[in-house]
Amino acid sequence: MKDSGASVTQALWVLDSDGNRVGVPVETGAAKPPGGTTLTGDRVRIEPLDLATHGDDLWQECHASTNPSLWTYMLSGPFDSEKDFREWVESRSAAPDTVFYAVVDTATNRAMGVVSYLRIDPANRAIEVGNISYFDGLARTASATEAMTLMAAHAFELGYRRYEWKCNVLNAPSVSAAERLGFSFEGVFRNALTVRGHNRDTAWFAMTVEDWPGIAAAHAEWLRPDNFDSDGKQRKSLRELTHPFLHGRFPTVTIEYVER
Repeated sequence: MKDSGASVTQALWVLDSDGNRVGVPVETGAAKPPGGTTLTGDRVRIEPLDLATHGDDLWQECHASTNPSLWTYMLSGPFDSEKDFREWVESRSAAPDTVFYAVVDTATNRAMGVVSYLRIDPANRAIEVGNISYFDGLARTASATEAMTLMAAHAFELGYRRYEWKCNVLNAPSVSAAERLGFSFEGVFRNALTVRGHNRDTAWFAMTVEDWPGIAAAHAEWLRPDNFDSDGKQRKSLRELTHPFLHGRFPTVTIEYVER
Protein backbone atom coordinates (compact mmCIF):
# COMPACT_ATOMS: atom_id res chain seq x y z
CA MET A 1 0.00 0.00 0.00
CA LYS A 2 1.17 3.49 -0.81
CA ASP A 3 0.23 6.39 1.48
CA SER A 4 0.87 9.26 -0.92
CA GLY A 5 -0.75 10.23 -4.17
CA ALA A 6 2.78 10.89 -5.46
CA SER A 7 3.84 7.29 -4.92
CA VAL A 8 4.10 4.96 -7.90
CA THR A 9 3.37 1.25 -7.69
CA GLN A 10 6.13 -0.83 -9.27
CA ALA A 11 4.94 -2.20 -12.61
CA LEU A 12 5.06 -5.92 -13.34
CA TRP A 13 6.92 -6.84 -16.51
CA VAL A 14 8.53 -9.61 -18.55
CA LEU A 15 11.27 -9.60 -21.16
CA ASP A 16 10.31 -9.96 -24.81
CA SER A 17 12.36 -11.88 -27.36
CA ASP A 18 14.59 -8.83 -27.92
CA GLY A 19 15.29 -8.33 -24.23
CA ASN A 20 12.96 -5.35 -23.81
CA ARG A 21 10.81 -5.01 -20.72
CA VAL A 22 7.10 -5.28 -21.59
CA GLY A 23 3.96 -5.68 -19.53
CA VAL A 24 2.86 -9.09 -18.36
CA PRO A 25 0.74 -11.05 -20.88
CA VAL A 26 -3.04 -10.71 -20.56
CA GLU A 27 -5.96 -12.32 -22.33
CA THR A 28 -6.82 -10.38 -25.47
CA GLY A 29 -10.51 -11.20 -25.70
CA ALA A 30 -12.98 -8.35 -25.26
CA ALA A 31 -15.18 -7.86 -22.22
CA LYS A 32 -18.94 -8.03 -22.61
CA PRO A 33 -20.82 -4.72 -22.95
CA PRO A 34 -23.14 -3.95 -20.01
CA GLY A 35 -26.86 -3.40 -20.33
CA GLY A 36 -30.21 -5.11 -20.01
CA THR A 37 -29.37 -6.88 -16.76
CA THR A 38 -30.95 -6.31 -13.34
CA LEU A 39 -28.55 -6.63 -10.40
CA THR A 40 -30.15 -7.68 -7.13
CA GLY A 41 -28.82 -7.17 -3.62
CA ASP A 42 -30.35 -7.43 -0.17
CA ARG A 43 -31.21 -3.73 -0.02
CA VAL A 44 -31.41 -2.50 -3.62
CA ARG A 45 -31.89 -3.59 -7.21
CA ILE A 46 -30.02 -1.98 -10.08
CA GLU A 47 -32.48 -1.89 -13.00
CA PRO A 48 -31.97 -0.57 -16.55
CA LEU A 49 -33.31 2.99 -16.43
CA ASP A 50 -36.78 3.32 -17.95
CA LEU A 51 -38.89 6.47 -17.99
CA ALA A 52 -42.24 4.66 -17.70
CA THR A 53 -41.06 2.48 -14.81
CA HIS A 54 -38.88 4.88 -12.85
CA GLY A 55 -39.73 8.41 -14.02
CA ASP A 56 -42.40 9.27 -11.44
CA ASP A 57 -40.43 7.98 -8.46
CA LEU A 58 -37.24 9.68 -9.53
CA TRP A 59 -38.90 13.04 -10.15
CA GLN A 60 -40.59 12.94 -6.74
CA GLU A 61 -37.26 12.10 -5.07
CA CYS A 62 -35.43 14.76 -7.08
CA HIS A 63 -38.06 17.42 -6.44
CA ALA A 64 -38.04 16.67 -2.69
CA SER A 65 -34.24 16.80 -2.40
CA THR A 66 -32.91 19.22 0.19
CA ASN A 67 -29.27 18.91 -0.90
CA PRO A 68 -28.25 22.30 -2.36
CA SER A 69 -25.08 20.77 -3.86
CA LEU A 70 -26.76 17.81 -5.57
CA TRP A 71 -26.00 19.03 -9.10
CA THR A 72 -23.02 21.32 -8.43
CA TYR A 73 -20.43 18.98 -9.93
CA MET A 74 -22.71 17.16 -12.38
CA LEU A 75 -22.79 17.76 -16.13
CA SER A 76 -26.62 17.79 -16.05
CA GLY A 77 -29.26 19.44 -13.84
CA PRO A 78 -30.66 21.04 -11.85
CA PHE A 79 -34.13 20.66 -13.33
CA ASP A 80 -36.71 23.43 -13.04
CA SER A 81 -39.68 21.32 -14.06
CA GLU A 82 -40.89 17.75 -14.18
CA LYS A 83 -40.96 18.00 -17.97
CA ASP A 84 -37.24 18.87 -18.09
CA PHE A 85 -36.41 16.07 -15.68
CA ARG A 86 -38.43 13.45 -17.55
CA GLU A 87 -36.78 14.50 -20.82
CA TRP A 88 -33.41 14.01 -19.15
CA VAL A 89 -34.37 10.53 -17.91
CA GLU A 90 -35.65 9.59 -21.37
CA SER A 91 -32.46 10.83 -23.02
CA ARG A 92 -30.30 8.92 -20.53
CA SER A 93 -32.30 5.74 -21.14
CA ALA A 94 -31.47 6.00 -24.84
CA ALA A 95 -27.85 7.18 -24.53
CA PRO A 96 -25.73 5.22 -27.05
CA ASP A 97 -22.41 5.44 -25.19
CA THR A 98 -23.51 5.24 -21.55
CA VAL A 99 -25.65 2.63 -19.76
CA PHE A 100 -27.90 4.14 -17.09
CA TYR A 101 -29.63 2.34 -14.23
CA ALA A 102 -32.16 3.19 -11.56
CA VAL A 103 -31.35 2.25 -7.97
CA VAL A 104 -34.54 0.67 -6.60
CA ASP A 105 -35.20 0.00 -2.91
CA THR A 106 -36.11 -3.69 -2.58
CA ALA A 107 -38.41 -3.08 0.40
CA THR A 108 -40.54 -0.39 -1.24
CA ASN A 109 -39.87 -1.04 -4.96
CA ARG A 110 -39.25 2.68 -5.25
CA ALA A 111 -36.55 4.19 -7.47
CA MET A 112 -34.28 6.32 -5.29
CA GLY A 113 -31.40 7.35 -7.55
CA VAL A 114 -29.47 6.89 -10.78
CA VAL A 115 -26.05 5.41 -11.64
CA SER A 116 -24.33 4.54 -14.91
CA TYR A 117 -21.47 2.85 -16.68
CA LEU A 118 -19.59 5.10 -19.11
CA ARG A 119 -16.32 5.23 -21.06
CA ILE A 120 -17.05 1.61 -21.88
CA ASP A 121 -14.06 0.04 -23.65
CA PRO A 122 -14.67 -3.71 -24.09
CA ALA A 123 -11.55 -4.22 -26.25
CA ASN A 124 -9.20 -2.92 -23.54
CA ARG A 125 -11.56 -4.12 -20.82
CA ALA A 126 -11.86 -0.78 -19.03
CA ILE A 127 -15.08 0.80 -17.78
CA GLU A 128 -16.09 3.73 -15.55
CA VAL A 129 -18.87 4.21 -13.02
CA GLY A 130 -20.37 7.69 -12.89
CA ASN A 131 -23.38 9.99 -13.16
CA ILE A 132 -24.19 8.97 -9.60
CA SER A 133 -27.30 10.87 -8.51
CA TYR A 134 -28.42 9.75 -5.06
CA PHE A 135 -31.44 11.60 -3.69
CA ASP A 136 -32.04 12.19 0.02
CA GLY A 137 -33.58 8.80 0.85
CA LEU A 138 -30.61 6.95 -0.64
CA ALA A 139 -27.59 9.19 -0.03
CA ARG A 140 -25.20 8.15 2.74
CA THR A 141 -26.97 4.84 3.44
CA ALA A 142 -25.92 1.20 3.36
CA SER A 143 -28.18 0.85 0.33
CA ALA A 144 -26.11 3.44 -1.52
CA THR A 145 -22.95 1.47 -0.79
CA GLU A 146 -24.55 -1.81 -1.84
CA ALA A 147 -25.45 -0.23 -5.18
CA MET A 148 -21.76 0.54 -5.75
CA THR A 149 -20.81 -3.01 -4.70
CA LEU A 150 -23.23 -4.47 -7.23
CA MET A 151 -21.98 -2.21 -10.02
CA ALA A 152 -18.33 -3.08 -9.38
CA ALA A 153 -18.99 -6.81 -9.10
CA HIS A 154 -20.94 -6.81 -12.36
CA ALA A 155 -18.19 -4.95 -14.22
CA PHE A 156 -15.61 -7.54 -13.24
CA GLU A 157 -18.02 -10.39 -13.98
CA LEU A 158 -18.36 -9.00 -17.52
CA GLY A 159 -14.61 -9.35 -17.96
CA TYR A 160 -13.34 -5.81 -17.36
CA ARG A 161 -9.82 -5.51 -15.94
CA ARG A 162 -10.04 -1.85 -14.90
CA TYR A 163 -12.90 -0.06 -13.14
CA GLU A 164 -12.64 3.73 -12.97
CA TRP A 165 -14.04 6.63 -10.93
CA LYS A 166 -13.47 10.25 -11.94
CA CYS A 167 -14.60 13.48 -10.35
CA ASN A 168 -13.91 17.18 -10.04
CA VAL A 169 -10.78 17.52 -7.90
CA LEU A 170 -12.69 20.08 -5.77
CA ASN A 171 -15.57 17.66 -5.11
CA ALA A 172 -14.46 16.54 -1.66
CA PRO A 173 -17.42 14.19 -1.01
CA SER A 174 -16.77 12.31 -4.27
CA VAL A 175 -13.03 12.06 -3.60
CA SER A 176 -13.79 10.69 -0.13
CA ALA A 177 -16.37 8.23 -1.48
CA ALA A 178 -13.96 6.88 -4.07
CA GLU A 179 -11.31 6.00 -1.51
CA ARG A 180 -13.87 4.67 0.96
CA LEU A 181 -15.13 2.25 -1.71
CA GLY A 182 -11.60 1.06 -2.48
CA PHE A 183 -10.62 3.09 -5.55
CA SER A 184 -6.93 4.07 -5.66
CA PHE A 185 -5.97 7.63 -6.58
CA GLU A 186 -3.96 7.80 -9.82
CA GLY A 187 -3.53 11.49 -10.59
CA VAL A 188 -5.12 14.77 -11.71
CA PHE A 189 -5.84 15.80 -15.30
CA ARG A 190 -5.59 19.59 -15.27
CA ASN A 191 -7.99 21.71 -17.37
CA ALA A 192 -9.78 18.51 -18.35
CA LEU A 193 -13.27 19.96 -18.83
CA THR A 194 -15.28 23.15 -18.81
CA VAL A 195 -18.43 22.70 -16.71
CA ARG A 196 -21.02 25.47 -16.38
CA GLY A 197 -18.42 27.97 -17.50
CA HIS A 198 -15.86 26.89 -14.90
CA ASN A 199 -12.62 24.95 -15.23
CA ARG A 200 -12.63 21.36 -14.02
CA ASP A 201 -9.45 19.54 -13.04
CA THR A 202 -10.36 15.85 -12.93
CA ALA A 203 -9.14 13.42 -10.26
CA TRP A 204 -8.71 9.85 -11.54
CA PHE A 205 -9.26 6.77 -9.39
CA ALA A 206 -9.43 3.09 -10.30
CA MET A 207 -9.50 -0.45 -9.01
CA THR A 208 -8.36 -3.46 -11.03
CA VAL A 209 -9.41 -7.07 -11.35
CA GLU A 210 -6.43 -7.99 -9.15
CA ASP A 211 -7.63 -5.56 -6.45
CA TRP A 212 -11.24 -6.67 -6.54
CA PRO A 213 -11.20 -9.92 -4.49
CA GLY A 214 -9.87 -8.12 -1.41
CA ILE A 215 -12.13 -5.11 -1.93
CA ALA A 216 -15.15 -7.36 -2.53
CA ALA A 217 -14.48 -9.18 0.75
CA ALA A 218 -14.24 -5.82 2.53
CA HIS A 219 -17.58 -4.73 1.08
CA ALA A 220 -19.21 -8.03 2.04
CA GLU A 221 -17.92 -7.74 5.60
CA TRP A 222 -19.15 -4.16 5.90
CA LEU A 223 -22.60 -4.94 4.50
CA ARG A 224 -23.22 -7.83 6.90
CA PRO A 225 -26.23 -7.13 9.15
CA ASP A 226 -24.14 -7.74 12.27
CA ASN A 227 -21.85 -4.84 11.30
CA PHE A 228 -24.67 -2.49 12.31
CA ASP A 229 -26.05 -1.97 15.80
CA SER A 230 -29.73 -1.64 16.69
CA ASP A 231 -29.64 2.04 15.70
CA GLY A 232 -28.12 1.26 12.31
CA LYS A 233 -24.69 2.60 13.29
CA GLN A 234 -21.74 0.81 11.69
CA ARG A 235 -19.36 -1.12 13.94
CA LYS A 236 -16.50 -1.18 11.38
CA SER A 237 -16.09 1.50 8.75
CA LEU A 238 -15.76 0.55 5.10
CA ARG A 239 -12.84 2.97 4.82
CA GLU A 240 -11.00 0.95 7.47
CA LEU A 241 -11.71 -2.31 5.64
CA THR A 242 -10.69 -1.12 2.15
CA HIS A 243 -7.64 0.92 3.23
CA PRO A 244 -5.16 -1.98 2.90
CA PHE A 245 -6.02 -2.34 -0.79
CA LEU A 246 -5.28 1.25 -1.84
CA HIS A 247 -2.24 1.70 -4.09
CA GLY A 248 -2.43 5.51 -3.99
CA ARG A 249 -4.29 8.03 -1.83
CA PHE A 250 -5.52 11.50 -2.69
CA PRO A 251 -2.95 13.93 -1.27
CA THR A 252 -3.95 16.61 1.21
CA VAL A 253 -2.87 19.26 -1.30
CA THR A 254 -2.70 18.40 -5.00
CA ILE A 255 -2.54 21.91 -6.44
CA GLU A 256 -2.73 25.15 -4.53
CA TYR A 257 -6.20 26.38 -5.41
CA VAL A 258 -6.81 30.05 -4.76
CA GLU A 259 -10.25 31.63 -4.44
CA ARG A 260 -10.75 34.58 -6.72
